[in-house]
Amino acid sequence: MSQAIDALAEIFSWIGFGVGALLAGIALIMYLFDGTWVPVRAVVESSAHGRLVRWFDEDGGVGEAHLTHEQEHHIGDADMADIFVRRGSLNRMRLTQGSPAVRAVALLAGGMLALGVVALVTSLVMLFARG
Repeated sequence: MSQAIDALAEIFSWIGFGVGALLAGIALIMYLFDGTWVPVRAVVESSAHGRLVRWFDEDGGVGEAHLTHEQEHHIGDADMADIFVRRGSLNRMRLTQGSPAVRAVALLAGGMLALGVVALVTSLVMLFARG
């Protein structure tokens, strides 16, 4: 029975560390490709196609983006909102500075690395418990 536990701990440690490192690398690449997002104060307006936000960027240009249903729900009836816009783009905005996709992949990587650590500790405890 202890050999089966040793084998499972070894398998889970390799899977945890391997997949965790791979996902951490993917999260880093996603973070780098995500670009720089800066906070701005935007005016919320209604249009024929729904609500939209307008803001001034660092170069004095006017940015504009239509709100999704979730963004409308989050902003509510406010006339102004604090948003994050991508530097160099006049039509990309979001409500959080960090990307939700990058955060999800990073959390998954952390969970897999934690699985690897737990499996490694289990393997070491089993090794010294028999000795």
